Amino acid sequence: MMLASSIPLSLYIHIPWCIKKCPYCDFNSHQQPSDFEALESIYINRLIHDFIEDLPLVSDRTLHSIFIGGGTPSLFSPKAFDKLLSSLAKQIHFDSNLEITLEVNPGAIERDKFVGFKSAGINRVSIGVQSFNDTQLKKIGRIHSQQDARLAIGFAKEAGFKQINVDLMHGLSHQTLSEALNDISIAISYEPSHISWYQLTLEPNTVFYKHPPPLPHDDLIADMQQQGAILLNQAQFKQYEISAWSQSGCESKHNLNYWRFGDYLGIGAGAHGKYTHFKDQKVSRRWKVKMPATYLKSSVLELAQEKILLADELPLEFFMNAFRMNEGVPTPFFLQRTGLALSSIQATLNKMLTNHWIYPYQTLLKPTPFGQLFLNNVLAEWMS
Repeated sequence: MMLASSIPLSLYIHIPWCIKKCPYCDFNSHQQPSDFEALESIYINRLIHDFIEDLPLVSDRTLHSIFIGGGTPSLFSPKAFDKLLSSLAKQIHFDSNLEITLEVNPGAIERDKFVGFKSAGINRVSIGVQSFNDTQLKKIGRIHSQQDARLAIGFAKEAGFKQINVDLMHGLSHQTLSEALNDISIAISYEPSHISWYQLTLEPNTVFYKHPPPLPHDDLIADMQQQGAILLNQAQFKQYEISAWSQSGCESKHNLNYWRFGDYLGIGAGAHGKYTHFKDQKVSRRWKVKMPATYLKSSVLELAQEKILLADELPLEFFMNAFRMNEGVPTPFFLQRTGLALSSIQATLNKMLTNHWIYPYQTLLKPTPFGQLFLNNVLAEWMS
């Protein structure tokens, strides 16, 4: 085993409430209760307590990124996030280039909030636009309009945010190729630093899974992906992950850490984390109780569950992230972040090479375009 102590550390913070649950959403989100304003302060205090309880796991390490997701985190006030981030900064060392991302719903935001979020220390926003087509937004259950989305992007720019992600989906109900490309074109016209562009999928335990909407044919979705990629490339956006496109140097540090099998703590209802025990040379998954009411009432002993990953589980955990990235990861990362030698999975790697799923791996563990297209088949090598 040789787990490297230089593995970056991130923090995920989960805010589990929304104004309305979207029918495609399988995240841990719940409609906000009537006492939401009073709940904000209680939840922030619980998050701080949650972090302090996890701190002994990573107390001597530096935090490289923070991602505040949900749910709809932008329902919380700037004051709440200022208190939270200030408290965290007293507990752990922040990297000088710390990236702090906040997910924003265009239907739950106004100009002044962006200014407040920036003052609180948040330096990157991810705006959940999904589409600039009002008909499509209604079909997928969003509470905002295309005008709300345009205003939100403008407010973020006015507030001084340089790092702005626009979140878009394609393959929506009865969506045409021109509609999908129009969404991409509008997003590009606002010159964000990053665009997340992914296909609508019907996830279990969602309304859409139980009552599927009529989705475009696979060939049409493929055309959306291919022609959308052309538009993004022409606008100088580089695809660095299956669904992530960025301007040069504007990749999401937080998501890169996930995909490179870095460490991260997770605080909040249902939040997941992964961290390395350097002393014991082990890797753990850790998760918090899911339901917000239970999370707020749980004792310290009940708050988190943990699972040590076994040696035969680590290759799947590593590659299901690494192979989402177009450029792959440096070959030494496998040993440094799993503690396993590449020779331990030699037979599987040989099969991947034979099937043209990966490139020869002298310096990089990198999927071929064919391998990314059939990523599930690749990962099935460790699930069989």
